[in-house]
Amino acid sequence: MNLAIKAQKNGEKATVVDLDIVNPYFRTADYSQLLHNEGIRVISPASAGTTVDTPALTAEMYSIFDKVDEFIIIDVGGDDAGATALGRFSKQIINSGKYEMLYVINKFRKLISTPEEAAELLNEIESASRIKATGIINNSHLSDLTTAEDILSSMGYAQKTAALTGLPLVATTAPLKLEGELCGSVPNLYPVDIIVKLPWN
Repeated sequence: MNLAIKAQKNGEKATVVDLDIVNPYFRTADYSQLLHNEGIRVISPASAGTTVDTPALTAEMYSIFDKVDEFIIIDVGGDDAGATALGRFSKQIINSGKYEMLYVINKFRKLISTPEEAAELLNEIESASRIKATGIINNSHLSDLTTAEDILSSMGYAQKTAALTGLPLVATTAPLKLEGELCGSVPNLYPVDIIVKLPWN
């Protein structure tokens, strides 16, 4: 959502496609109104915003390949099951010749807490999606408890994951409030506004 809002404010026409049709939590579609208010188009499963959790894609999702002048972000579930949905579009994405597939990692997340686990999961994601990743985003955090020390401690993990996968470490995210503490210490720092919040925050 931060990427889309930034692109829109920079004069690009942004579209967000919610392909996270397996995990019902923290879907982009849940924040459709916020994005619409920014002028961003949102494409999501037909069941989005309802109590029905069915992994169904709408025909509108195929329209993104006609929008060559748009900045299009596809939000995909972070495992091989979620990436399977992306596989339906693998030929169109690859044939576009200008895609980026960014693998988002979090040192504090189960199943990818070591570089070896993160690299192994990427292999599964690439196999399921039939698309090769082009870069890594270090998004290591502990939700609202994240400190500057947490971000700094994740750098070795992120760099080793990048080395194991042969991919560049494109950016390291951090909450906007920590930008001042991390500026100059973290290469390619990408401060983010925390839009998705837990119900008790």
